[in-house]
Amino acid sequence: MFRLRSISLLSWRAFPVRPFSCESLITQMQKCTDEEQVFDLIETNTATLSEQQVGCAFNVLWQFQKQKTVLEKNVDHVRNHPQFLTLCSVTTNHIPAMSDATLVDVLYSIKQFAVESHHPLIEALVTEAWKRLERFDTNVLSIFSTCLADQHLYFSPLMGKIADIVNRRLETIQDLRALSVLMVSISSLISPCFQERLVTRTELLFDTVNSSKVNIARRILLFLRNVKYSHYPLLERCNQVFMRNMSHLDLESISKILNLYQFLQFHSFEFVEAARGRLAEMTLPSDHPESFVRLFAALGPVARPEIKKQLKSTILLLSEELSSQQALIVLGAMEDMESRNSHLLKKIVSVLYKHLDNYKSIELLKIIQALTFLHFQSKELFMKLRELLLSRLEASVTPSEISVLVSALSMLPHPHLSETAVSRIEAVLPQCDFRELNDLVVCLMRWIQSDHVCLASTTGKQLDLLQKLDHLGRHRLQQSTNLDLLWEELKSLKGEWLHESLVEESIAALLRFMDEIDYSNIAKVASFLSRTNYLNTLLLDRIASVAIQQVEKIHPSSVLAIILPFSILNYDPPQKDEFFGACVQCCNSYLGTLDPGTLVFLGFSLAVLEYFPEDLLKKMFNIEFLARLDSQLEILPSSLSARIQFRLMELNRAVCLECPELQVPWFHDRFCQRQFNKGFECILDKRKKPLPYESHSIAPRKSLGMHWDSRVEPRLPPEAERIAIEFLDVRAFCSNIPHLKGKSAMKKRHLEILGYRVIQIPYFEWNSMAMSTKDARMDYLREHLFGEGKS
Repeated sequence: MFRLRSISLLSWRAFPVRPFSCESLITQMQKCTDEEQVFDLIETNTATLSEQQVGCAFNVLWQFQKQKTVLEKNVDHVRNHPQFLTLCSVTTNHIPAMSDATLVDVLYSIKQFAVESHHPLIEALVTEAWKRLERFDTNVLSIFSTCLADQHLYFSPLMGKIADIVNRRLETIQDLRALSVLMVSISSLISPCFQERLVTRTELLFDTVNSSKVNIARRILLFLRNVKYSHYPLLERCNQVFMRNMSHLDLESISKILNLYQFLQFHSFEFVEAARGRLAEMTLPSDHPESFVRLFAALGPVARPEIKKQLKSTILLLSEELSSQQALIVLGAMEDMESRNSHLLKKIVSVLYKHLDNYKSIELLKIIQALTFLHFQSKELFMKLRELLLSRLEASVTPSEISVLVSALSMLPHPHLSETAVSRIEAVLPQCDFRELNDLVVCLMRWIQSDHVCLASTTGKQLDLLQKLDHLGRHRLQQSTNLDLLWEELKSLKGEWLHESLVEESIAALLRFMDEIDYSNIAKVASFLSRTNYLNTLLLDRIASVAIQQVEKIHPSSVLAIILPFSILNYDPPQKDEFFGACVQCCNSYLGTLDPGTLVFLGFSLAVLEYFPEDLLKKMFNIEFLARLDSQLEILPSSLSARIQFRLMELNRAVCLECPELQVPWFHDRFCQRQFNKGFECILDKRKKPLPYESHSIAPRKSLGMHWDSRVEPRLPPEAERIAIEFLDVRAFCSNIPHLKGKSAMKKRHLEILGYRVIQIPYFEWNSMAMSTKDARMDYLREHLFGEGKS
């Protein structure tokens, strides 16, 4: 009894002393100027360290690392220091006494020093945190979720528990910083309904955030990427944060944002233009390959010609110092830049060749895609790639990897697939998702069409495999139970497999869920219909109806996708004017912020449908807009840039011909002279005999017979008329019915305005059995030209 009382008294006497001692040591730690001073304090006070002191020690050590540049960081040195190991050992004994915040902060700091997840201290900290999970506040919970994500525990029961807590507390969470961290961590586990709730809550809290909080905006982008959801209102608000803070963004931040935008297909011309200027200002040491490679990848594709030249010259000097991953990044950037600089390409390929065995299968596919695009030829490289891919294919059992390997093999010169490889593909078919099935079909078609030396038995197996793929595809489409699940299948369906095998099954599946089409998925369904060339009036009428009824919920960036199938398929819904008017009205307030190229495509699509909104056209055909468009064309890939220029010319022509009252000038004469193939015009005399022909352009201009200017007298005999004959192939018609598509209908309309009588000859008439002889075809032409029968 006496002994117990003595111990109690000693404890009581020691109690008032400890806070002073603790505070004193913590203050000393906070005043340290480097890690060695902290380690000296740990060594001196090992026996008396408290839970607050070990927490402070880890925090101070991590703060030192945060203040250092990439070159100055010494994580390995700190982690392997004897006193760091001592600190970890002492910390284990204090875990039960730690506060929630200290517990999680210690775990976070230790993870920053790349301590293995199976380290006893980390296991003990995670176990204790799991016990306390329900009582964690939002901030502590967010930090803990980051620690689990660092350990790749995205699908763990513990992460599932965190997702459940967030789901229950969501309406009470006020801190967007903590919520954005949690959203990224739990993004692999959430349902579509939970996803929508998270997005809605984020929008509500966004205005409470300081406009300088770039990291919060970037985490929101990361969440949207993880769930593959391009939510334009949130993307635009994040973009505004980035634009306001452009002068403070570093190379790493800009690179990450550009990559996220690319994945989410969010096109912000203003951000790219501002980022281009910011990146061009950065002066990086050419002796630091990692940073310069990142600059090359971010700035190269959007830089002006003189800066591109400087970048390529510098990267050429650094080429021999590049690591395997840096060489891969440079090759990808060269593909984006469409740079076929042979000297630089050979240097990069030599680095790639050394490391081929170390690349992942998906990286090998990227290498082959880039080299194919850049027209690079190397027999030795391609032979090694083929051997490597085949060996991996014969050993692989994962559907995703097999799909990647097969895609890579099919892109190599002279593709050939062995029976073993065919058997390997066949074995994993039931496990493949729709994207993988589509990729396999594309590859098999490529092999069958190009491999003329393979054995007949191998070709037979490939054809059998195609039939199995068709059967699997139809079965998957039939098994879909709602529109969201169906879209997961349809979004990857494209090319010959869609048009030749699954288009009718796809349309039938969409019709089953037609009532589920609303503002949230209308653009997806419309974009799919645009790819099919299949005219289904029920689906198009539903899209038009939803657009009219829910126009206030539709984002302007979705309008082009909604309009496109009507334009391509040349279909006017019953409520034509109301539908087109609603779509244009949706865009009117955004005309100054929408991507210039998108506006060109939208204007052209409406022109095909004979709809010419005056406000939109006046916005587009002015100096300010065209200057913005020119700036955008500088940073776009050449193929897309050419498409936009061509569509602008066609829109300009359509407006001049069909809406002369708008007084939009024709300014594409020089462009047309470069683009158009010139045909010829055959003038018949009054006995319908040909006079010598004269070449001309069909562009609206002051040329022979072009009634572009009413003051120019046509130089045709009084009895003559202009006749334009056009042979229409299968591409001019819808795939399911002989209905003329939009562009061919517009071409006929314009030729008639120019004074031609237009005769369009469909392929299904010209190639029919009735036209199998020359005489039959001559009679057909005479009848359409002169209204005569046989003569």
